[in-house]
Amino acid sequence: MGIDFDAMPDSEPSALVGFSGNRLVRDAENRDSDTLAKALEHNDVRFHVYSGAKALVRKDEQPTATFKLDELSAFEPRLDRAVLLGSENGSPRIAVAATIDEESLAEPFKLYDFRSLLYSSAVTEAETGAIAQGGSMLHWHAMNRYCGKCGTPSNATNGGYRRDCPSCNSQIFPRTDPVVIMLAIRGDKCLMGRSPHFPPGWFSTLAGFVEPGETIEDAVRRETFEESGIRIGKVRYFASQPWPFPHSLMIGVHCEALNEEILRDASELEDCRWFSRDDVKLMIADTHPDGVKCPPSRAIAHALIRYWVSE
Repeated sequence: MGIDFDAMPDSEPSALVGFSGNRLVRDAENRDSDTLAKALEHNDVRFHVYSGAKALVRKDEQPTATFKLDELSAFEPRLDRAVLLGSENGSPRIAVAATIDEESLAEPFKLYDFRSLLYSSAVTEAETGAIAQGGSMLHWHAMNRYCGKCGTPSNATNGGYRRDCPSCNSQIFPRTDPVVIMLAIRGDKCLMGRSPHFPPGWFSTLAGFVEPGETIEDAVRRETFEESGIRIGKVRYFASQPWPFPHSLMIGVHCEALNEEILRDASELEDCRWFSRDDVKLMIADTHPDGVKCPPSRAIAHALIRYWVSE
């Protein structure tokens, strides 16, 4: 049986979630030991600037999170630890960590944590996506300064996309952690849970990390059963979302619930319930009489829930 690509939607669901707007040309096959140095010397190079897990934004008539080299000196950039993210119209884009005192930061500059940046629409979708890429890469470097095999300080190369050990010649590459996020469905109801760290009234889809040697489908079944006691049958892929907390890929699916009795894992969830389609419509509109609500629209959980309601 052939695959009917014409039956697929023109707009991928993954393109509608936050952090998915990154349009940088990565040119991964041409990264080498000289790539970053050449990019730093380019006359139109631009930088995304980070202070810890926050990104610098200039909020004026044309807000932006990209900066020229001569704008960086006030922020003590660590150019020796910069990472080449890619290019836009031939202009390199580089992620760089800096030393910024947030309390003394003057207008029009402001630091945004990645989640706030996602929901604020302070900069363009393309910049938000590139910021997520840079944030994940800088965190990976910060956590891998030493060779995991022999303990020798490692060196960044290939534009920042590899670290080499000068002692034992080990090489380490950036990691992405796969996370399944799933909406379990049974008839006209869907399953959502509430974690202790959620804002008041929030319920969302269940989620969990894929373990070594596990398929996406089996991770969905395992995580759903562990957290709620609900057994899962069929699993259908829906969309994915880059998630820079610190370097995950959310893999969104809809799945078939085989039973209804919830046996909640109290260590994971403080509440877990079935919600009717009518309930969910009210939750999306933020008009539910009980004050319960769904995650905001830029989250893949929202996309999973909204798609089910609209089917």
